Amino acid sequence: VQLVESGGGSVQSGGSLSLSCVVSGYPSRRACMGWFRQAPGEEREAVASIDWDGRTTYADSVKGRFTIARDNAKNTVNLQMNSLKPEDSAMYYCALDRGGYCRNYADWGQGTQVTVSS
Repeated sequence: VQLVESGGGSVQSGGSLSLSCVVSGYPSRRACMGWFRQAPGEEREAVASIDWDGRTTYADSVKGRFTIARDNAKNTVNLQMNSLKPEDSAMYYCALDRGGYCRNYADWGQGTQVTVSS
């Protein structure tokens, strides 16, 4: 299983970015897909997830600003990030839980950097 993230970059506060995670080697529609982030010196934080049945969860810090969605035809999961804040700056990782219930993420991507300037 391989996960490849893209879409990171540098934006000003209030801007938007759309992250994409392409999955190969496993049908992502059967999996829970999650987005996580980690800033330097900080612990990894769960940002959003979408389970096998399409149920989504979000960290309180991103509710109303971020949207996770999957494209089963492309075996991809996307994270639309709006109204970005400097505190959203981090390396963002895509992860896959083959069990589908967002409890055991065994497969991870390499990450894509998001930097938000004030």
